[in-house]
Amino acid sequence: MALLSIEDLAFAYRNHAVLSGISFAVDAGEVIGLVGPNGCGKTTLIKCVDGMLNPREGKVMLAGRDLRTMHRRDVAREMAYVPQSAGNQTASTVFETVLMGRRPYLNWTVSPEDEGRVIAALDLLDLKGFAFRKVSELSGGERQRVMIARALVQETDVVLLDEPTSNLDIRHQMAVMEVLCGLAEEKGLAVVIALHDLNLAATYCHRLLVLAGGAIYGYGAPEEVLTPEMLGSVYGIEAVVKQDLPAPYVVPVRPGRLGEEG
Repeated sequence: MALLSIEDLAFAYRNHAVLSGISFAVDAGEVIGLVGPNGCGKTTLIKCVDGMLNPREGKVMLAGRDLRTMHRRDVAREMAYVPQSAGNQTASTVFETVLMGRRPYLNWTVSPEDEGRVIAALDLLDLKGFAFRKVSELSGGERQRVMIARALVQETDVVLLDEPTSNLDIRHQMAVMEVLCGLAEEKGLAVVIALHDLNLAATYCHRLLVLAGGAIYGYGAPEEVLTPEMLGSVYGIEAVVKQDLPAPYVVPVRPGRLGEEG
């Protein structure tokens, strides 16, 4: 049984359809990359899966349970979410912010075990030196790593991330992806991650789900999905896809005119 299953999901803002006919499943140990141009519905899809938005049709199944029937605290013990923007968190230190990820398990006190898990997450994300700094004092990339650490201390089986590498330099982009892929393999996590960088997605994701116009254009292994035809139709660019490397590598050649597909 898949840890996460999305079945025929549709969503609309008032009368404007944003998503339709979205179905896919994520198994334990699998990293799925959501890719597609701006405005294709990646963030909306992640928010529907997390339960922040209510789909108009379809359902989200979490370890065989319908998300709509679950208490929010129970959802937080099964699924973690990293938003696109980390915000300032002006009043909190890095340690305090990451500790908030333990909230689904806390009663009245913080245990040494909770503190230990926070320290381990900070170490994993190269943040131990920032533990007692205010989050508002950090750069955008550092704040983003704090949010990822906060999600990891929830110790959920499913992790959703909305463009978590967008504010990071290339070393930290790779380091974060290494951490996520390592945890997926080691602990059997199901990871869904929205990414703009197609080459980063191809390198680290087991499968890619390509969204275009709120629907699934393609879903499969990176070498199956990343084709010149897809890049022309979905992104409106002419590109070469090199297949003689460990992962497919997209080399953009020229853009189409704005507003023009393929």
